[in-house]
Amino acid sequence: MISRLTQSLDFHAQALSLRAERQRIIAGNIANADTPGYHARDFNFADALRNATGQAGLGGGIASDVMSPGGRPSPTLRYALPSQTSMDGNSVDMDRERASFVDNSVQYESTVRFINGSVRTMLDAMKSHTQG
Repeated sequence: MISRLTQSLDFHAQALSLRAERQRIIAGNIANADTPGYHARDFNFADALRNATGQAGLGGGIASDVMSPGGRPSPTLRYALPSQTSMDGNSVDMDRERASFVDNSVQYESTVRFINGSVRTMLDAMKSHTQG
């Protein structure tokens, strides 16, 4: 029973780490929107989470190929395809980056709320019936 609860929390913790890393990457793209020759980067969140959880969905811990030696997630980055060419070779599409930033922020917040709700539920389950 405890191992299932731990696996569930581990899964969401890994998702949270990957969401934070994706937010950092998107913020870097936005910060370099005016840098000539800069190529926007991103990663497929679902694939990274699948790799982080050992393909099984729950449990397994963050795989070594998804974590850098410093402990920060390092999923496989891909170059974003530009929707239109630019004269300076920059591939940052601000509309796409803003939308990705907001979507990732909402997903991050929902994961935090889910973890918070899970912990509250576990704490309530551990209370004795006399604590009300």
